[in-house]
Amino acid sequence: MSQESRVKKSLLNARVNLIFYFLTLALSFFSRKIFLDTLGADFVGLTGTLQNLLGFLNLAELGIGSAIGYVLYKPLFDHDETKINEIISVFGYLYRWIGKIILIAGCILACFLPLIFPNTEFELGLIFFAYFSFLASSLIGYFANYKQTLLGADQKNYVVTAYFQTATIVKTIIQMALAYYTGNYDLWVIVELSFGIIYSFILNWKINQVYPWLKSEVSQGRILFKKYPEVMKYTKQLFLHKIGMFAQWQTIPFFIYTFSNLQMVAFYGNYTIITDKLNLLVNNLTESTSASVGNLIAEGNREKIIDTYWRLFYIRLYIAAVIVYGIFTFMEPFISLWIGKEYLLPKSILIVLCVNIFINQTNGTTAQFLFGYGMFKDTWVPICQFAACVIFSSILGYYYGLLGVLLGNTISLFLFIYVWKPFFLFIYGFKCNIFDYVFNLVKGGVLLIIPIIGVSHFLCLLSFHAIINTIIGIVVYSIVTLILMLCFCRSMRTFFTRIIKVFF
Repeated sequence: MSQESRVKKSLLNARVNLIFYFLTLALSFFSRKIFLDTLGADFVGLTGTLQNLLGFLNLAELGIGSAIGYVLYKPLFDHDETKINEIISVFGYLYRWIGKIILIAGCILACFLPLIFPNTEFELGLIFFAYFSFLASSLIGYFANYKQTLLGADQKNYVVTAYFQTATIVKTIIQMALAYYTGNYDLWVIVELSFGIIYSFILNWKINQVYPWLKSEVSQGRILFKKYPEVMKYTKQLFLHKIGMFAQWQTIPFFIYTFSNLQMVAFYGNYTIITDKLNLLVNNLTESTSASVGNLIAEGNREKIIDTYWRLFYIRLYIAAVIVYGIFTFMEPFISLWIGKEYLLPKSILIVLCVNIFINQTNGTTAQFLFGYGMFKDTWVPICQFAACVIFSSILGYYYGLLGVLLGNTISLFLFIYVWKPFFLFIYGFKCNIFDYVFNLVKGGVLLIIPIIGVSHFLCLLSFHAIINTIIGIVVYSIVTLILMLCFCRSMRTFFTRIIKVFF
């Protein structure tokens, strides 16, 4: 596959992701308002709690979907339809078993619902109906929608996004209308379940159109499973990475609560509502290249692989810098305007929050290439990272409260995400000098920091409202930084040249 074709598919994935991101973001504000006004906060809380409970059961997926996605890169590049059919058959077989496990676990969990919701205005019949409807919708993914992994691995995730998000938007609009005119809880749940089934039929119809040769046989998956031992090997490795990260991010709120007070937790939540949405926006922009990276690595051209890494590295660095600069300068004026100055947190907490976001976002390129190479064998990392997070957050949280907890998380991220992961990729993946990474990281950092000084002096000359000043500052910083990176980073120039060729 040509480089231009990969760029086109990546841009298409990013474009579709962005369109539906803004559509669903806008709709989420209206729908939540209507659901709260018509169905009540208790019902919204009930459905959210039930979905969170089922979210824990989905950990049984173990990372098999990711492992299969990686295993598919090579046969997709080689157009080996026989092998693809076999791998999807194995995937279907494994997902059927996971679906059965989740079904059994879900039925056991259902027995405890009366204990989980002892004092509620809702009848147990409604609680059980909503619970099993959500469970059924979840199980559809394991029994019927497993083939969608092929679309993701084949750089066609825009198909999944378009169909799923369209179904979600239509479903939400119907639920809003029914809630507004009837206020009936049962109808809301029925629509939720119905659209899960409708989406499954439409998606599988589309997959059959895109891949008319796809004839996976789940019944043969058990036999073929032994032919692909790498699936279980990668699954076990990915599961440890997955459970480690899950444990870390679930532990952070606990430490914030332990070493701080409920008021501080609520204040911090106001900040993370904004940062989470921005993180999702960046991920929608950048994660669209993941399958293209896997396809490129399957091609095996080392020079082209490393060249592509630097292009994605610098564009990630630039996007992360603009987002972090925007958060740092815009957060306090926005919070003051939105809910009041009394909800502002100390500047030190905002700084640490920005550092954490920058580390996570700029590591994205390294993570994509590690996945493309199938380099998951460093299973000790998530364990050590979680342990470091617990130790540092406990010690620093005891002395410094919320700031200490966040610093503990920063230290663990820096050691294992910013130090180990690039070292692992460059030494064992690219097989080149790690100082190439250090040099480019330092150069990129300098190019990102220099404009901050100039923009800060420029903003001192303006006398507009704080919000207007901040927006102007973000725009100016974005432009100046982009010009500097285009002047001093060949990879950045090459990236934009390819983008221009695609469009013109």
